[in-house]
Amino acid sequence: MNSAPTYILTLSCPDRLGLVHAVSGFLLEHGGNIEEAAQYNDAGTGLFFMRVQFSCNRHTHGELKTKLHDFATPFAMRWSLHAEAQPMRTVLMVSKEGHCLNDLLFRWKSGLLGLDIRAIISNHRDFYQLAASYNVPFHHLPVTADTKAKVEERQFEIIESEGAELVVLARYMQILSDKFCTQLAGRAINIHHSFLPSFKGAKPYYQAHDRGVKLIGATAHYVTADLDEGPIIEQDVARVDHSKTVEDLTAQGRDTESQVLARAVKWHSEHRVLLNGHKTVIFR
Repeated sequence: MNSAPTYILTLSCPDRLGLVHAVSGFLLEHGGNIEEAAQYNDAGTGLFFMRVQFSCNRHTHGELKTKLHDFATPFAMRWSLHAEAQPMRTVLMVSKEGHCLNDLLFRWKSGLLGLDIRAIISNHRDFYQLAASYNVPFHHLPVTADTKAKVEERQFEIIESEGAELVVLARYMQILSDKFCTQLAGRAINIHHSFLPSFKGAKPYYQAHDRGVKLIGATAHYVTADLDEGPIIEQDVARVDHSKTVEDLTAQGRDTESQVLARAVKWHSEHRVLLNGHKTVIFR
């Protein structure tokens, strides 16, 4: 006998009494066996958030979606249902620094990330051989001020043609237009090379070194039209001291960036991140 397929249900709605009971009762009614569940009530916004992983062989994925729509409407729920076994179609974007790209590709091929990496887009040629070694199509799309709009149109065409649910800016060092950010809302993750909001702009580790910092860090966040102001998914820091050179800080920073981005991508691909206005709720 084949085991029942596993699904992940995420939802948010105005908080009210009995929501956990209602959701679990709905799943029980339709043959769902809850394997993992987490919820959060945000007293500040009055919103309720929930993530449920459950198995069910009584209905197909499509049938469950239809029944969920009818169930969710009276609660004004925003919800999504995903097959747990389906890896998330992903497009990676990179410029000339490849540490995050290399780390994500290795974790993916090692089975540590539930991704289906469909393409790599870059404004430089540097990593076409790395892409080829992982058998991932590489799209070289140079960007200038005059061609930026047309290039973004082509980038979006690639993303849509691959059915990408996630776009990762793995040190892609071009500012995205407001239109592009809107098109990618909620499915594009960026890694910022500092512990936001300090040391924005160019050469952050030089700024940090010049200020004699004792902590350096990295921030993974969703992309929005407000540069580096999107909802934060993950952050981390590393302790440094006066003996560290700029090169030391850069190397340590790259390690931290890679780890922070990998965690953010993993949580997103497992549908553990729910948007809560300009913040996130993360069910680890």
